[in-house]
Amino acid sequence: MKKILAQFTKELVQFRRDRLTLAMAFLLPFLTLLIFGFAIRLESKNIPLIVQDFNRTYLSRSYIERLYATNQFMPKQWSGDDPVRDAIDRGIAKVAVIIPPEFSRDIQAGRNAKVQVFVDATDVNNARVIKNSIQRVTSFFMQDQGLQSFNNSVTPRIRLWFNPGRLESLYIVPGVYAVVLWIYPSLLAAIAMVREKEKGTILQVYASNISATELLLGKGLAYLLIAIMQALVVMGLGTLLFQVSLVGDPTTLLLGTLLFLTDSILFGLLFGVQSSNQNAAVQSVSVIGFVTSLLLSGFIYPLNNIPFPVSIVPNIVPARYFINITRDAFLRGTGWAGVWFDLLILIVFGLVFFTISRNVLNRMQLPDSRG
Repeated sequence: MKKILAQFTKELVQFRRDRLTLAMAFLLPFLTLLIFGFAIRLESKNIPLIVQDFNRTYLSRSYIERLYATNQFMPKQWSGDDPVRDAIDRGIAKVAVIIPPEFSRDIQAGRNAKVQVFVDATDVNNARVIKNSIQRVTSFFMQDQGLQSFNNSVTPRIRLWFNPGRLESLYIVPGVYAVVLWIYPSLLAAIAMVREKEKGTILQVYASNISATELLLGKGLAYLLIAIMQALVVMGLGTLLFQVSLVGDPTTLLLGTLLFLTDSILFGLLFGVQSSNQNAAVQSVSVIGFVTSLLLSGFIYPLNNIPFPVSIVPNIVPARYFINITRDAFLRGTGWAGVWFDLLILIVFGLVFFTISRNVLNRMQLPDSRG
């Protein structure tokens, strides 16, 4: 135990003296939270829309007002011989609506009035959103003007649970916690471990009577304490800046965060013991850790949209399970019944990372110093 505490104290002293590492530990997570929290938006808004109204009647103006009343479209003006095609081709507008001269006359006569819509489909998801919005606006316009009636025997009454205001921050920010707390603690741990190799001090460790288990525990506990401070700063700022607060039992978040941070530290130590220099360690942790936690964790893209065989990879991404825990704690509030499996998987990941790291260190140490 004394050897573990001595290693723990040594790591904290070295960390405090390194100002660059201090800045990376707290400034970079804060900047990442700001960038992801404010920049990532899954709902399309302010879509540039150009309208050619050849009818210029009360009905056509009402229809145009309905389009802009959704707050999803932004009016754009363009002139020329063919303003619609020109605006779409130049990227001035993403959607163009052409209202024909006979629009109101056909409606009043009970005929089928046609409105032509051009959509820039270079972004398929955005095109799908635009198409659905135009259809909903048209349907609402027809009902509001008394031009279409529904006498369905079944009327759905839809209630939005957990996030009735559809605030994207409630979905994005808890996911950012997982990405930030996976990348930066693991980077710090990897750099700390590989620095011993670059300075040659690892040879003293190998020749000493400290065991691989004691070395990993000493370093791991030091950076776990630092990671806990990072988590407090990031989650505290997330609460203040984005008004994201706990809605359920906090014990699942507390335990889940502790387990996840432990996994992150052990993940960094794993690459630290296998890398020969800091550049290799940083690149390995950044590429493998950041890419998987960002793209294959369910943070942005639904996991059920990932095709086979890549869909197998998210099962071994720890951030996936912590995102379930954070979104439950800050959004759903179901507690232990909803996240017990995620907590169990995080324990398994920690044991796997620790075992592999210890075995690698054991092979590298001198025979009489193994333990």
